[in-house]
Amino acid sequence: MAADKRDTEWKLVEQCLQGDHSAFEEIYKMLSPKMYTVSLRYTQSDFDAQDVLQDAFIRIYNNLKQFKFNGSFEGWCRRIVMNTAIESLRKKGRMKENSSEDMPEIAIEPKSFERLKYEDLMKLIRTLPDGYRSVFNLYVIDGYSHKEIGELLGVTESTSKTQLFKARLALQKKVNATLG
Repeated sequence: MAADKRDTEWKLVEQCLQGDHSAFEEIYKMLSPKMYTVSLRYTQSDFDAQDVLQDAFIRIYNNLKQFKFNGSFEGWCRRIVMNTAIESLRKKGRMKENSSEDMPEIAIEPKSFERLKYEDLMKLIRTLPDGYRSVFNLYVIDGYSHKEIGELLGVTESTSKTQLFKARLALQKKVNATLG
């Protein structure tokens, strides 16, 4: 099944590279819902998420020649969407350096999150300040290290740790308030 999806994606990319614009429309129809979800994780509003998505698909189209046909096209696109969202936050000055002192890890009560629906949790994550939300998404959801996050966001590794600490605290408070 995965090979079929990959073959379909690769065929569409090849058609795009040969000048078939309708193939890119198919790629957009196929991937835009998933990529919108990625975009929404890094932004606070539907408008911003749509803006990031549009910019990301322009980049995808303009950079199709760079796709190497040796991995997931969807993963390649996801990376472009994430980078576009992060760049958008940087341009808006929303990626601020915070205290660089190391913060202790905190444990969040797993039972708190078990009582929330996925959609409700994602809504709470979207209410976090941009820096907290970006680091939280990159670390917890996308699995990046603090060093990688620092490089992606243009902040220090310790700032990434601090942002994650503060994001977890803020999220725990929001979960507790939601669950009462």
